Amino acid sequence: MSKASDDSREPLVEKHVAESKQEQPWMVYLSTFVAVCGSFAFGSCVSIHGKSLGSDSVPESASLMNGFLMQAGYSSPAQAAIRSDLSLTIAEFSLFGSLLTFGAMFGAITSGPIADSIGRKGAMRVSSAFCVAGWLAIFFAKGVVALDLGRLATGYGMGAFSYVVPIFIAEIAPKAFRGALTTLNQILICTGVSVSFIIGTMVTWRVLALIGLIPCAVSFLGLFCIPESPRWLAKMGRDTEFEAALRKLRGKKADVSEEAAEIQDYIETLERLPKAKALDLFQRRYIRSVLIAFGLMVFQQFGGINGICFYTSSIFEQAGFPTRLGMIIYAILQVVITALNAPIVDRAGRKPLLLVSATGLVIGCLITAVSFYLKAHDMAHEAVPVLAVVGIMMYIASFSAGMGAMPWVVMSEIFPINIKGVAGGMATLVNWFGAWAVSYTFNFLMSWSSYGTFIIYAVINALAIVFVIAVVPETKGKTLEEIQAVVNP
Repeated sequence: MSKASDDSREPLVEKHVAESKQEQPWMVYLSTFVAVCGSFAFGSCVSIHGKSLGSDSVPESASLMNGFLMQAGYSSPAQAAIRSDLSLTIAEFSLFGSLLTFGAMFGAITSGPIADSIGRKGAMRVSSAFCVAGWLAIFFAKGVVALDLGRLATGYGMGAFSYVVPIFIAEIAPKAFRGALTTLNQILICTGVSVSFIIGTMVTWRVLALIGLIPCAVSFLGLFCIPESPRWLAKMGRDTEFEAALRKLRGKKADVSEEAAEIQDYIETLERLPKAKALDLFQRRYIRSVLIAFGLMVFQQFGGINGICFYTSSIFEQAGFPTRLGMIIYAILQVVITALNAPIVDRAGRKPLLLVSATGLVIGCLITAVSFYLKAHDMAHEAVPVLAVVGIMMYIASFSAGMGAMPWVVMSEIFPINIKGVAGGMATLVNWFGAWAVSYTFNFLMSWSSYGTFIIYAVINALAIVFVIAVVPETKGKTLEEIQAVVNP
């Protein structure tokens, strides 16, 4: 009887233990939502609108300047309205657009140290505050000074968000779906771009600036409702808050003892190392992490994404495809493809998605190169626009499938926490410098050889395939501490 009684109780006991260990990630989801509101604000700032001036009939100086204009985040009618309302010259409006990138570079440099000193939440608050101040300055601008200061402030906030959001999500998420949640960063950036593009065709530029305030305000206020990164708290020696934050993220009934012990052991190991400085990134113990993160950022940008985006509307125009419809399809395609990746990133892994994406980028570049080669040699006139549109769309879809999001996912995972601020900030700076360099040089390359430009991008993306195979490790299903044991033994 006793044995039967014990047998009957055993499944109930096991079930209770299983339930007590089961994670309840609703707070992780809420925290991720608050963080990616900053990503949406990022997308709202960096949205690329407007009719490209990159056609062969336009002077090179105007074409180069257009790269800056499209970074301003306003549609063509809005660009004209800003210049008319504030009596801006073309040079002044070009400066307005370019300040976004320079502000983002400064934000990238400083965001790491800020996130290390006042926390991930503190860094996101600073970013939100800069974005709010920037949008308000743009809304109330009566002249070029306020307009430029507002653009510089939103650029700074955007650069800081681009570093701290994926870092924060990676540090709070359970390993089983860390990749999917970190991918939401890129999804919301794409969504911000798309929504701002569509809304920007329907409202005035001042109203668009007010709309840009909304995600910044949601992020700022939401940060009061979510916990700080447990790993940062542990690094700062705030043990009581560390355990409380981890338990809040995992659920009251979850058993966090094993995860907490692993994090604490790792932090204790790092405390025996000296505080990292920028030059320390090139020490033997960190060099592989730096190579992986910096390499992915270089290949992401120098594969041509910003230059090709700047030329997209001109491609549609040359193909005889309605430009506005084409740009809306392009914007939606980014969101849909990136979103489809989120459920599979923790199943397929980071490395396969990077390889598939880079392969698609090579094919897309080659198809586009063929179209420009045929055009340059006055051959197959009917095939030229079709190949151009197919090539560009394949490029955008492939970029969204992996190279858009995965470098940020890997960057958020790959650095030890003692150098994460310095290294992550530098990796983000590399990314923003690459974005500027490609957008600036694109029209020079196109003037030299249109099809040669896309062949160069195809070669760079082919090198990215080799780099991913040879250097990038798979990080799916591992805790951040397990990743460090592999990458920085």
